[in-house]
Amino acid sequence: MRSYRTINRVCGWVSFILAAIVYTLTVEPSASFWDCPEFILSAAKLEVGHPPGAPFFMLTGNVISQLAGDPAQIALLINIMNALLSAGCILFLFWTITHLTRQLIAGNGDGENLRPEQIFLVMGCGFAGALIYTFSDTFWFSAVEGEVYAFSSFFTAVAFWLMLRWEEEADSPRSDRWLILLAYLIGLSIGVHLLNLLCIPAAGLLFYYRKWKQPTLKGTLLALFLSCLLVAFVLYGIVPGVMKVAGQFELALVNSLHAAYNSGMLLYVLLLMGVLIWSCAESIRSSHPMRMSLAFLLSLLLLGITMQGSTLFTVLLSAILAFGCLFLLRRYLRQHPEGAAWRILHVLSFSLLMMTVSYSSYAVILIRSAANTPMDQQSPEDPFTLKDYLGREQYGDTPLLYGPTFASPRALKEKDGYLSYDYQETEPQYRRKDWTADSTRHEYVVTGHKLKPLYQPETCVWFPRMYNDQYADAYKSWLGTMQGKTVTYYDKASGKMTSIEIPSAWDNLRYFLTYQVNFMYIRYFMWNFVGRQDDVQGNGLPDHGNWITGFSFIDRYLTGDPETLPDSQKHNKGHNVYYGLPLLLGLLGICWQLRKGQKGNQQFNIVLLLFLMTGLAIILYLNQAPTQPRERDYAYAGSFYAFTIWTGMGVAGIAALLKRKLKPAAAVLLAGIVGILIPLQMASQTWDDHDRSGRMVCHDMGQNYLYTLQEKGNPVLFVNGDNETFPLWYSTEVENIRTDTRVCNLMYLSGGWYADQMKRPAYSSPGLPFSIPRAYYRDGVNDAVSVNPVVGQDENGTAIRLKEQIETFYREHPDEKPFGEDPWEWKNIVRHWLTSDKADLHCIPTDEIHIPVDKEAVRRSGMLIPEGTEIPDTMIIRLKGRGYLTRSSLMLIDLISSCNWERPLYVASTMRIEEYLDISRNLVQEGLAQRIVPYDAVAAGATIDTDKTYRNLMEKFRYGGLDDPDLYLDETNIRMVLSLRRIMTETAERLYQQGDTLRARRLLDRCCQEIRNPAVQTDKYGYSDRIGILYQLLGETSLGIRHWMDWYTDRTQYADWYLTLSPERLLACDEELVRILYAQSDGLQNALRCGMPVEEKTITRYLHTAQTARLRLQQCGSRYTRLIDELTAPFNGTEGDTIH
Repeated sequence: MRSYRTINRVCGWVSFILAAIVYTLTVEPSASFWDCPEFILSAAKLEVGHPPGAPFFMLTGNVISQLAGDPAQIALLINIMNALLSAGCILFLFWTITHLTRQLIAGNGDGENLRPEQIFLVMGCGFAGALIYTFSDTFWFSAVEGEVYAFSSFFTAVAFWLMLRWEEEADSPRSDRWLILLAYLIGLSIGVHLLNLLCIPAAGLLFYYRKWKQPTLKGTLLALFLSCLLVAFVLYGIVPGVMKVAGQFELALVNSLHAAYNSGMLLYVLLLMGVLIWSCAESIRSSHPMRMSLAFLLSLLLLGITMQGSTLFTVLLSAILAFGCLFLLRRYLRQHPEGAAWRILHVLSFSLLMMTVSYSSYAVILIRSAANTPMDQQSPEDPFTLKDYLGREQYGDTPLLYGPTFASPRALKEKDGYLSYDYQETEPQYRRKDWTADSTRHEYVVTGHKLKPLYQPETCVWFPRMYNDQYADAYKSWLGTMQGKTVTYYDKASGKMTSIEIPSAWDNLRYFLTYQVNFMYIRYFMWNFVGRQDDVQGNGLPDHGNWITGFSFIDRYLTGDPETLPDSQKHNKGHNVYYGLPLLLGLLGICWQLRKGQKGNQQFNIVLLLFLMTGLAIILYLNQAPTQPRERDYAYAGSFYAFTIWTGMGVAGIAALLKRKLKPAAAVLLAGIVGILIPLQMASQTWDDHDRSGRMVCHDMGQNYLYTLQEKGNPVLFVNGDNETFPLWYSTEVENIRTDTRVCNLMYLSGGWYADQMKRPAYSSPGLPFSIPRAYYRDGVNDAVSVNPVVGQDENGTAIRLKEQIETFYREHPDEKPFGEDPWEWKNIVRHWLTSDKADLHCIPTDEIHIPVDKEAVRRSGMLIPEGTEIPDTMIIRLKGRGYLTRSSLMLIDLISSCNWERPLYVASTMRIEEYLDISRNLVQEGLAQRIVPYDAVAAGATIDTDKTYRNLMEKFRYGGLDDPDLYLDETNIRMVLSLRRIMTETAERLYQQGDTLRARRLLDRCCQEIRNPAVQTDKYGYSDRIGILYQLLGETSLGIRHWMDWYTDRTQYADWYLTLSPERLLACDEELVRILYAQSDGLQNALRCGMPVEEKTITRYLHTAQTARLRLQQCGSRYTRLIDELTAPFNGTEGDTIH
């Protein structure tokens, strides 16, 4: 036994070391895109990230960050922390596989009687499964970046291993320690990610099989139901319940006794811990049933598990619980003083205590939010805001069992003679009353109620998978043909019965199976165990993001002919083929496990439950809509973890098959070799697309945004998406780059809490000078205001808008100016409308806003003022076509007005400012950001400040290792690099237009020297065609034709590949094919205009491809057939002497 345990431990640590070496060698040296910079920042500075937060990750990362000798090393250290945690996951996976395999080989023995070849087989199973998971696509991706999923996977592995350790000692009273430790671990894991809760059902099933000697199907289902109930108990009971009860204490002390904010929260925590400790003490004494029952009851009540729904329902649940504890439980304990109930209560009491203690890591969120850290998302500084933060309230609700479809109309209600959308008011929203001048009295007030939109009940369905009206076309696209269901309802707007078509139950089920299960789970599963087409996000078409096998005859059926793929896709580093070997190994492991009698079947059920709960259950819960912003495979890492347990057992399955022909020792040896060769083959495929060493793109792009900004004046940069925001926050706060600037996320600015943060100074950056008082931008006030609303009708029934009414009044009463000299001036709109005491006057009374321009401030500002351009007296922001403005837009206008051109305002070049305001004509590019100017930059021909942009690109910017052509760039990195390449190309083109050919040539050369990645150069948005044409214009014909042909050849290969598809698939890809032909046509015409020596066969080849495409598209019924004639028209009849 000692030898087996020693071998098992040593081999486990060997797997840890192997995984740790792999991950540390391939770890990203700095922050990655998406949420990684935010998590690294939140850990390094203990600041509050996006809901529901990850406080335990923050605390652990903060400890690790103290080891950094330089702020620039913090990201690397936290990435390495994740790499080591991922290696820890591999360690516990190894021990889990060997534990389960040993049980099936040695029976109920503990390994003492295993023969050497059996020990070798068990270790071979452990290594095979552990290394397959080590080199799997999804897990490796998370292992080398500073996200929470590696930590979450570590918790999953440890939790499952703890369950097995308990099983091994279940007959001993000391085994309870493993259950209590498991509860503590689950509480900690909540402070990283909620995914770990999904281990509980597997634990419940294991408990049932271990404690009941003769398990039945009925008992199994009951154990499954009770364990799922326990998940709900934690997720919907304890997690929000603690904050609900704390909120009641807070209201009692602050509002009634006028105590300080959070004093009620503190009293509640002390009382809760006291009661939980009392309950544990009574369970140890095991002598007083009444006190035990009362302590346990108070523990459950203070944890808030009965605070569900209305007050009446809460009281009813509490009464039922009280009756169960004080009457039934007390009587049972009294009748069975030596029974198992005391032991169960002992475990439950200590489990609740330990879970609460570990869950208290969320105190760091409350404490740091109260300190007003620079990043303080949702500002969860009291029990009420923290409850909303934990509940991810800003993301809205997703219907799961019953709800509307995308076609369901909103329910209407009549009020004051008008129809409006109907809502169901739920719980009140309490907020601090701290927007008044009187700050001496602390008080919480109701600022509103949570509103749930109501829909016509006739159009609501069970199992609503297609519910979001924003994706109606996408839903239909995934279904192909929608069966539909006609429903009739009374439409209050028209006063008639109206019939509409909604998705049927079969449509919802089909969407669930085809998109949510197949595309968003099975596809990811096959990526990890069969093969992956490429690393480009898929959308259901055969060209990108699919799973493949590596066998041409199968892949031809799955995605099209692999032999004719474009070179760029053949050489895509995300093109990984495993020939389905890991999948086959896993299926063999399942068969071997099921053939091992009752114990094997029980093991299978437990692993299967973990597999389903971390896979199918998540699919059901997320209810994902189409067109996700990124691939979501990381959410199912736990499910893939469960399957790799079976892949490990597959080695034992191979050995069992080989034993029919070979001696046991030879069979085991050969099986072990096969088990090791499979993960090694996977590593040969996945290493190149998971090796991030040397990649600094996210790090440098974030700093390049900041280096673009003017060095004086404390500039403000408006951003929108995660990849424009988090890298900049990281650079500013962690690495102290441009701490004089302020990065303002306009999407967050829709919340009053974020406007509060922006008003506060941060580092050396002053707060933003909003002129709107806090009372009028807080949540619940001016969330969205109507633009130029309709106020009546004339005798012809034509709508009269507020602007017309005011203009008429000013004409008829020229001496009276109730809304100021210029009623459309922003300051007057704020004074008379947005801050009116009458809420119904909160609107924008016009469709154009005037902002007076201080011309001297503009001249002093340092912005580009083109020669001959007159600075206008007024900047006009037009709102035509907008029905309302959100708080984000209001605050943006307010800043433009308040900063008075003395504080530079910029917009990230990668965002669409039109989503907030139509000021795209008032932007001048200075690098990766565009400066807001008061004049029409488009009309002035000055959309690029070439001097500043050139200086930034040539002297300040860094390029993240992009000069290495072998550097791996995934799709997100490529997208960001493409935006940089676009700016460099457009600036070089503008310099050429200005006659500055020397700097244009230098910038082009810098672009081609610094960005040498083939995936960027051949990308359809890589600007290689325009770079080639510009080189041609600069007299560099050979360089020009090389860059242009790189782009054109890739487009040609893609067109040829599309034409090899079957008619059904070609029809699905027809739009993309026509886009390629359009780009080629445009590129050819531009090349010919600039005198590029395009060979005649190139045009002939294009015409042939276009005509073939026209014929194929016509045959499959595409609507784009006629468009191809327009694309080829410029080349039909082209004279030979125009082609050089």
